[in-house]
Order: sequence, then structure tokens, then C-alpha cells
Amino acid sequence: METVRVLSDDDVASVLDLEALLPIVADALEKQHAGAVERPERPHYPIGTGLDPDAPDEPTGTGLCMPAYIHGNEYAATKLATVVADNPDRGLPTVSAQIALTDAETGQPVGYLAGNRITSARTGCIGGLAARELARDGPIELGVIGAGTQARWQTRAIAAATGIERLESVRIYSPSDSRVDCARDLESALGASVSATPVETPREAVENATVVVTATTSTEPVFPGDALASGTLVIAVGAYTAEMRELDAPTVDRAARVIADVPAEARETGDLCEHDDLAIDSLGAILAGDVGRHSPEEIVVVSSVGTAVLDAAAADYVFARALENDDGTTSPLYSSQ
Repeated sequence: METVRVLSDDDVASVLDLEALLPIVADALEKQHAGAVERPERPHYPIGTGLDPDAPDEPTGTGLCMPAYIHGNEYAATKLATVVADNPDRGLPTVSAQIALTDAETGQPVGYLAGNRITSARTGCIGGLAARELARDGPIELGVIGAGTQARWQTRAIAAATGIERLESVRIYSPSDSRVDCARDLESALGASVSATPVETPREAVENATVVVTATTSTEPVFPGDALASGTLVIAVGAYTAEMRELDAPTVDRAARVIADVPAEARETGDLCEHDDLAIDSLGAILAGDVGRHSPEEIVVVSSVGTAVLDAAAADYVFARALENDDGTTSPLYSSQ
């Protein structure tokens, strides 16, 4: 009788290594660029409509279904995710996810994984790889807009991908006091060699930064584009719908090039949809060496909307390591026929 292995968040944490995941994410992005993947369109839809008696016509959040298969991989993956903006007030994460793995040869279910940490790590790797390939040479002064889970993962992945010795300082802005907690957590995670400082305004976070990360759920631009120094790399990971926006028009107008994990979908986000003639290269092409930064003075924007291909790659890696360690619990899903 076939069994399904269930991996809790603790199980995932015990085998997930950010430095080991970076090349797996890079390979998946290159394969996506080469067309060696199956990635159906992902539906996203409102959930919770009718639950709030005071606002019966308003949804509580968004549900997403994200299937993918990388050619040659042992497993196909389907991620089920939700985004609920009010969850932090409940002590719950804004984004929640679970990943189902299916044997690609037999079509049988084999795994069910807690997906929050996998999602956070693979998204962090996007920023890390972008910084490795596109940040100008020299020390990295990092400005971060947002102080939640993804702000931490982006910063840690940039340190892992570029080398902790290059990350000189981190400035963090959030409109709430969460920026103080985020700075404290990052200093603890990165060590005494990196200064992490909460700042009072978005402009303070991005001025003179060599790399800027935006990791919010905003529907309005989160920093002034005229504050960017020449040569800044901007990594925007928050907006994935037309209603969501982190970048203002001056930021995009000043960019010499725009790069995205999924160019066609990034073009439809609030960050980029107003720029009709915008040329967008794929991050997979950057990693393959097909295109890249042309000069140290260029402002470069990397837009990430997220791709289930990375969930499939990261889940495959986590599941394989869990099997080696016999982590998780197993149970038959179907009775024998």
C-alpha cells in the first residue's frame, strides 16, 4: 500500500539549508527560461466572502493554486496558498501554504509538505541570486522596505549568495515598530559583522543603498524613486497582481533594464502595468549568462511575482533530504484495491 509522507514545518526546517538551496533555485530558473518545465497558469481568487456580517460582500483574503513540473524531476508539485492581510493581527502569517507532491511516473501521491518556510526560502533565493548576479561590485549597503518574514529571508539569502563579508549594513523601514524587531533578528542571524538599523522613513532606507529590497503587500509605492543612487539594484518581491504596487513611476523610468522571474506575469502587476513598451528580461536568462548588467551606473529593477517552478524545485530538494533522514510521518491515503 502506497503511503504519503507528511512533513511539518519543523521537519522542513531540519533539512532546509539556504546555501544548498540557492543553486537548486538557480537551476530551476534556467530550466524555466529554456522551456523545460510545465507551469500552468495559476488561478487566484477571493476567499471568505460572506463570512464577515459587517462586510458580507468583502473577501477576507486571496487563495492561489500553483502547479508545476520540472522535466526530469521525480515529483510534480502543487502548492495551495492563501494571502490574508489581517492575519498578523491574529498572530498568524499573512501567507500560508501547503505543497502536495505526486510521483511523476505513477501519478500517485507521495508527500504533503508545510509550505510556508519553503515559499519564504525560495523567494529569498530570488533576491539572493539577483544580488549575486546584478549588484555592482564592492560592499553591499542594503535598504529593506518591509519588516516581515520575507524581509528577513531576502536579507539572509543576499548574505548567503554574495558572501557575508560583502554585506556591510542593512537599513530597514516599516511604518510600524516591527522594523525594530526585524533589525534585532537580522543582527542576531547575521552576526556582529553586519549592522542592521531601523530607520524612520523610506528615503532613509534607500538613499545611498547599493541594493534595495521591497517586501510588502502594499497597493501604493513604498519609496521615492528619486532617492535611488546611480547603480542601485532594486529587488521588488511584493506585488503579484494589478492591484498591488511597490514601485513608483520614477523608479521604473530610471531603470536601464527590468528583469523578472516571470516576465509576462510581472508585466501585469501594479509595478509595471503602466509601462506599455517596457522590455523585460528573464532572471533565468541572467543566470544562464545570456544578458546582464551593462555598467556600474545602471539602475536595475528585478520584479518577482513568484513561480510554482521554484516551489517544485525546493520541495523536491526538501523531500529528498527528508527521505534520507526518515523525517516526517507516513500514512496510507487510500486503502488497497
